[in-house]
Amino acid sequence: MADSAPPAPTDPAVAPPPTVLLVDDEPSVLSALRRLFRTQGYRIEQATGGADALALMRDTPVDLVVSDMRMPGMDGAAFLAQVRSLYPSVARILLTGYADITATIAAINQGAIHRYIAKPWDDNDLLLVVSDALHRRGLEQENSRLLALTQAQNQALVTLNQGLEARVAERTAALEASLADLAAAHAEVEAHFMLAVTVFSGLLELREGGMAGHARRVAELARRVAARLGLDDAAQRDVQLAALLHDIGKIGFDDAMLRTPVSKYSADQMTVYQMHPGDGEAALMPLDKLHGVAAIVRQHHERWDGRGFPDGRSGAAILLGARILAAVNDYDGLVSGSLAEQVYTGDKARAALRDGVLTRYDPAVVEALFKVLDEAEAEARADVAVPVADLRPGMVLAKDLVSPQGVILLPAGHVFRPPLITKLRDLAARQPQPLELRVLRKSIPPADAGRQAAPSGPSRAVMA
Repeated sequence: MADSAPPAPTDPAVAPPPTVLLVDDEPSVLSALRRLFRTQGYRIEQATGGADALALMRDTPVDLVVSDMRMPGMDGAAFLAQVRSLYPSVARILLTGYADITATIAAINQGAIHRYIAKPWDDNDLLLVVSDALHRRGLEQENSRLLALTQAQNQALVTLNQGLEARVAERTAALEASLADLAAAHAEVEAHFMLAVTVFSGLLELREGGMAGHARRVAELARRVAARLGLDDAAQRDVQLAALLHDIGKIGFDDAMLRTPVSKYSADQMTVYQMHPGDGEAALMPLDKLHGVAAIVRQHHERWDGRGFPDGRSGAAILLGARILAAVNDYDGLVSGSLAEQVYTGDKARAALRDGVLTRYDPAVVEALFKVLDEAEAEARADVAVPVADLRPGMVLAKDLVSPQGVILLPAGHVFRPPLITKLRDLAARQPQPLELRVLRKSIPPADAGRQAAPSGPSRAVMA
């Protein structure tokens, strides 16, 4: 039996309302739940038992199930376990009395339900739990859609690269090897996942007044600091992912907050701001692969002296990845102007971090960050920006050439040969903005050195 709010005017851009299935053997309970949810615009289906509900779900798509625990024949825990097996993407909520707490705990431990609500329920609490579960399901579906999209795009790029390799294989063995490596890299699931995360982390920065490039800069610095501190590859990857996603909890901030430095927030804005690490963790928790990343995101505003948020952790009780992210995030925030009203120079930002040692920051992390910054400055002096029109055979790529989606097109260290230079010039001619690369200064022929642009500091070569 279906029930829904009065239909709104037809709009093809608006998704259909979520479908909520209510399961209880007591008609009075079903009636009460139906009245409660009718005002929320949900489509309501109901059943008086687990078997009837499963039969209904075979023909009717359902987004969320709210089931009573005690029902004849099949109890709520057994019913929701079957829902989990048959329809794993459907959110599951259990209504239970105090006497059923042992069975409820067993259901939770078996992963059969997302949340449980004690009877008698509070209407507002139940509405919030259902809204949160539907929101989480929406995030999971959107992530799956983005992952499928990036997989299709990567496959198209692999096909293109294979065709390019076939055309130039007879003239350059070096380019053939490079394209083969690129094709192999695209075949790796890890590359697909990293690309999906990169695309997702850029959604917030598309907002007007967003911090363009902030997450990418923080991710690169944080990964290098983690490597200098001796973290293994898996831990470095978690730090990098956490840096890419650390601001995902700000997705609900209005444009005014995104444009305002944190130091100028009002008391109400600061309250909202201090919730974003926990909101970020909650957004990532549905993904098993990101549980470690989610913990770093939650703790990245904790302080060494215990005066941070949201949990007031201190010292070594804060994850090392979160300590790294805290220092790197604040450094980039100072030099980009997002953390304070004044834009700091690199030296002034270093002084601010040095003043925060043993209060805000782990001293070992700050020392490692300063060494990484020194290395980046030295690397910047060793390479130079070169327009694609000025590429010459023998020049060596200093930074990875990446697409706007973060896919590595050419790795650092690649030596340019005439066929590839021709292809790159053809590609650049079809781009709306100039294509610029960074090459090692020492690889530039002396006759061309005077025409090249001076180095502009640490940067990552990108396709505009």
